[in-house]
Amino acid sequence: MLRKGLIVLGSALVVLSGASSSIAALTADEVARLGADLTPLGAEKAGNADGSIPAWDGGISPPADYNPGDHHPDPYASDDVRVTITAQNMGEYADKLSAGHQAMFKTYPDTFRMNVYPTRRSASAPQRIYDATRNIAGSAQLSEGGSGVTGAINGIPFPIPKNGLEVIWNHILRWRGDIAERRIAQAAPTRGGNYTLVQFADEFNVVYSHEGMKAEDLNNVILYFKQKVLSPARLAGGILMVHETLDQAKEHRKAWIYNPGQRRVRRAPNVAFDNPGTAADGMRTSDQFDMFNGSPERYDWKLVGKKEIFVPYNSYKLHSKSLKYKDILKPLHINPEPLRYELHRVWVVDATLKQGARHLYKRRTFYVDEDSWQILLVDQYDNRDQLWRVSEGHVISYYEVPTLWTTLEVHTDLQAGRYLAIGLDNESDMYDFNIKRTLTDYSPAALRREGTR
Repeated sequence: MLRKGLIVLGSALVVLSGASSSIAALTADEVARLGADLTPLGAEKAGNADGSIPAWDGGISPPADYNPGDHHPDPYASDDVRVTITAQNMGEYADKLSAGHQAMFKTYPDTFRMNVYPTRRSASAPQRIYDATRNIAGSAQLSEGGSGVTGAINGIPFPIPKNGLEVIWNHILRWRGDIAERRIAQAAPTRGGNYTLVQFADEFNVVYSHEGMKAEDLNNVILYFKQKVLSPARLAGGILMVHETLDQAKEHRKAWIYNPGQRRVRRAPNVAFDNPGTAADGMRTSDQFDMFNGSPERYDWKLVGKKEIFVPYNSYKLHSKSLKYKDILKPLHINPEPLRYELHRVWVVDATLKQGARHLYKRRTFYVDEDSWQILLVDQYDNRDQLWRVSEGHVISYYEVPTLWTTLEVHTDLQAGRYLAIGLDNESDMYDFNIKRTLTDYSPAALRREGTR
């Protein structure tokens, strides 16, 4: 049986709001902990007291039967379920459940469950990312107001975070590979389970992480992103292009949209914050993509501390090409059977809407993986302080990079009895991390040519 005590870890329970460049970078003694008692990215290397969370031993190695381009085989397929949590026994595990998961059990007592498996600390990154993290740990700082980062390139800027904003910037700047192209599907089923698939071709070019990149050469852009709608026919041909900036106070992200009906490119200043996500039927905001993206300026951020909770992890069964989309997409919430949950340590960050700022979500609680800085869970509250939406990032290790990244994001609306699933890839080709691009491929002129050809 899993131990029930909720543990707050670290030197102290940290509660800090706001941030600025006045917070000093890490000391030499703190930097020396990376690769010693901490992992190279700043997680606690040791396991927990009762052994239910093991020590980190370098992460995962590709299975012998894996070939790049394949769907990623499950290296833990022989693991047995340790416990299945249901609405009937959730009280025994409440101290290891997020508020969102507790609400899922209460809202869907007859259908939602969590299969908990042994914890596998599979997250890993290339050695150069570990080296870069150590190199910048003593110089990285938040810019004034916290809307950007200075003194950082390639690595995790704040491996020993001192406030909530540093944790969120670690997620924004985490390692996801240099470049990737993927074909994915999105669905927003009705309460009865009917849905129309929206097919996307996505492309990420994370120039922040490129080997040899210097901070002064970024031109304040950390990532180039393109998303083309492939189907259904009424939406096909639309393309979104984004230049994501490192210092959002200096310059907000730049975005353009190609409209196939008008056959023209136009600026899209509203692709941010709580504007609706692409073809998402109002089921997510722009800044929920990738669990959180964009400027943090509208919230006050509080670092609550580190906790042990059940989170989606090593979701290879959900990722499998043996599943069809119809096996996953069910009424009210996705099918819980192929989901895998594990006990992990996460950083907990509360975001509260600033006085006078506007957003659909008055408050958000983020649960961030200590090993990878990937956001795994988010609880979102409405203006009545009622829990509204619960987001899960189901992650796997992409062996060929390597990186821990979502294979599926699910945003469940507890009030509407609906959800959005984005990232479905069971019936598509696997991600390509080896495409070749130049920066001119992300110009408005290039977008116009791509749209009209």
